[in-house]
Amino acid sequence: MFMSRGNYGICVLALALALALALAGAGWAQTAKPTSPDHAILYRRAVALLDQAQQKLTAGDLAGAKSLVKQSDSLFTLLKKEYASVLAERELSPQEDQQLAINQKLANDTHAQADRLMATAAAQEKKAQELETQEREADSKASYRQSKDEYLRAQSLYVRSALQALRNQQMIFRFLAP
Repeated sequence: MFMSRGNYGICVLALALALALALAGAGWAQTAKPTSPDHAILYRRAVALLDQAQQKLTAGDLAGAKSLVKQSDSLFTLLKKEYASVLAERELSPQEDQQLAINQKLANDTHAQADRLMATAAAQEKKAQELETQEREADSKASYRQSKDEYLRAQSLYVRSALQALRNQQMIFRFLAP
């Protein structure tokens, strides 16, 4: 059978349109409500990472805690992307709302405290540099040591703040827990 150029173009256009509609429909069906046992596994893994990070922070392993917090945050970010539409429709109980507010306030207060400590540490480091230029070696070393300690405490507070903020994500995605 022979097709003219005009008919061929219309057929290709109709086929492309049908394919686009089929793909769009499949995409809408997928984004409406993702349901996968993998999501529950991701949630449990994120919570386990948070618990491990809390233990490492308590034990003084700041680098390990920071790494675990980042991993947990990545998992919760993935869950947020997958469940955006579900989260928009989901309502929290008054107790959950209150706990979210408390956790967020704690996270914000801890972060602000860390910011203040970082400013103090920077000032202490500047003082140490000035003492070093004045050739006051002992005072300079003491000031550097104090600055380093304050930087470490500030980093610890930043990790603690992130942990508190991620506990909110844990509460929000609790519906994924079996």
